[in-house]
Amino acid sequence: MRQTNAAFGGPSGSGGSGGSGGTALLREFLRAPLLTATVAPSSRRLAEQMVTPIPWRGQPTVVELGPGTGAFTQVIQERLGGRGRHLAVELNPRLAGPLSRRFPGAEVVHADAAELPALLAERGLSADIVISGLPWVAFRATADVPLLPLVAASLSQHGVFTQFAYCWTRWAPPARRHLRDLRTTFEEVVLSRTVWRNLPPALVYLARRPR
Repeated sequence: MRQTNAAFGGPSGSGGSGGSGGTALLREFLRAPLLTATVAPSSRRLAEQMVTPIPWRGQPTVVELGPGTGAFTQVIQERLGGRGRHLAVELNPRLAGPLSRRFPGAEVVHADAAELPALLAERGLSADIVISGLPWVAFRATADVPLLPLVAASLSQHGVFTQFAYCWTRWAPPARRHLRDLRTTFEEVVLSRTVWRNLPPALVYLARRPR
């Protein structure tokens, strides 16, 4: 089974911080707009909201899907401070290589997000937190295996999944359908306040306790 990250909205939603990350993201969008679903890197404010579930103590295993050029990756690394494990799964090799060099503390894997269960099994891990930089508005119902159940199956019993959505698209039918899927797959789904300091404005869905 081979499923592209576009089935969950694109592999590079988190983008990067700063000019070079933004330029790389724009270049990849122009090269393959269906795989890179955004032209603007995510803001620091959005990244901080996304990593809220990462505990300040202990050795958590954090999985990042679609890190792009590293806006979320940087904040995850800061939050972990050398603790635990950070697995960043990026489909685009032109983004995965530079990301690996920029963040040696993260284990950057060039792979499809749908391979997450196998990637964790190979390492004897389960995820405590999965942070998705894959915008899900373009979610395709025709995917061979929906990604959300794979993510839920990869989480520990008390695991947490965070996903962002752009405010102006959250009422689109694919977005509403995906929110219903989140509520079916997890016992608790909480919506953050709007992060206005993001282009475009966004909010975060925090899902706890996979069913």
